[in-house]
Amino acid sequence: MTAIRSEIERVAGLLFALRAFDPLPRPSLARSSMTYTDFEADTRLNPLDLVERMAALNEWSFERSAEDEITISVEGRWTDCHVSFQWMDEVEALHIACAFDLKVPEKRKNEVLRLLSLINEQMWVGHFDLWSKEGVIMFRHALLLAGAEATDRQCEVLMEVAVEAVERYFPAFQFVVWAGKSAREAMDATLFETIGEA
Repeated sequence: MTAIRSEIERVAGLLFALRAFDPLPRPSLARSSMTYTDFEADTRLNPLDLVERMAALNEWSFERSAEDEITISVEGRWTDCHVSFQWMDEVEALHIACAFDLKVPEKRKNEVLRLLSLINEQMWVGHFDLWSKEGVIMFRHALLLAGAEATDRQCEVLMEVAVEAVERYFPAFQFVVWAGKSAREAMDATLFETIGEA
């Protein structure tokens, strides 16, 4: 568990480092004087304060490693989820990345990528990624605020969507990684189980 946690922290660090790289030129928003909206932006609440309160109220293990990042551990039905929230002030987005205890061996990566493609076709919000170098699968999503403030409910929904996506598709990942099934077989088995539970 500590190995996975340190891997999550390392990946979160990579995400933080990637934020500094912005390949797209952005129009200048320079102004000659401070406007009301500038002042308003300076006084907005950091949405991670809401996320931290949510974690504390639910008695989840969490660590606020920086002003713009918090990691939370949540026990799921199939696996533990390691969730990283990052506040990206420059784009006004609350990013969530949710990884779990499953390492993808090199020989199964291609089939896992096929599975990710099938899963992502069905996702309405968020998506799954494979961090190839680390062999880690994670669910990612972002809440774009664009001048608005996050609410408690929005933060709760971000967490719910991430954990529910992992819980729903974790058996499919196991079928591919450990049982050697094809992506299609894993999806069919997972969808059959989901329908059977309804």
